[in-house]
Amino acid sequence: MAAPYGAAVIVNDRADLARLSGAAGVHVGQGDLPPTAVRAVVGENAIVGFSTHHVAQVDAAAREPLTYIAVGPVFGTRTKETGYEAVGLEFVRTARARAHERPVVAIGGITLGTAPSVIEAGAASVAVIGDLLVGDPRARVEAYVTRLEGMSRV
Repeated sequence: MAAPYGAAVIVNDRADLARLSGAAGVHVGQGDLPPTAVRAVVGENAIVGFSTHHVAQVDAAAREPLTYIAVGPVFGTRTKETGYEAVGLEFVRTARARAHERPVVAIGGITLGTAPSVIEAGAASVAVIGDLLVGDPRARVEAYVTRLEGMSRV
């Protein structure tokens, strides 16, 4: 249902539900199925993303069959208790350098004001939850697209 809008549905945590629903892919965390097992469930063409929170996890993720590597929380966030401290922009730079050509997706406490600095630090894209609920969500998404359009992505 998302394809006609140029969008893709990525299921959180559940490779089985991603496959059964025909979603474009799945995003998993450190406590979920390992990426190799996820890839076996969803297939070679599905999008598979994986959360990382420190250098050793990024290095391990770079050896996995992933579409992208997520890093965060970049800034403090109240959306979800992750158990991890904010990693900051320097970690985004480090992850970009170690991701072996995979895109880095930054998540955690990102706002319309901080998103450009996150992209400049090397993230290919940002994942945003809480800041999309400031006012009208559609208008907020449009503001992000306008603000980030044309920025250099590594």
